[in-house]
Amino acid sequence: MAREEEEKEGEQLVELKFRLFDGTDLGPRKYATETTIATIKENILSQWPQGKENGPKTTNDMKLINAGKILENDKTLAESRVAVGELPGGVITMHVIVRPLTSDKASARQPSDPSKNNGCGCAIL
Repeated sequence: MAREEEEKEGEQLVELKFRLFDGTDLGPRKYATETTIATIKENILSQWPQGKENGPKTTNDMKLINAGKILENDKTLAESRVAVGELPGGVITMHVIVRPLTSDKASARQPSDPSKNNGCGCAIL
């Protein structure tokens, strides 16, 4: 019956859930095949559990992976070739990878010993 309602609306829906790095899931939730990956990432960011450490600050801090492929923000689900009709009534699981936070101290760290700058400690006799 829900399938008939989806077809009447003229757009195909796909049910997705998102597996986080610690094994917990967000969803499942239905999305139109014309939904962009950027929109889905915004939705994931808004649903992100508050108590989790190392959560993304922006949508650019996360990557969505489906069937071993990193999905591009400007593509839709249909363009990303998400297996829409292959699992009738099934839920597609996508993996969410969060970019590790880099601190300013780590990126600004310079070696203090100038002899280590050239990478070679050889002495020619």
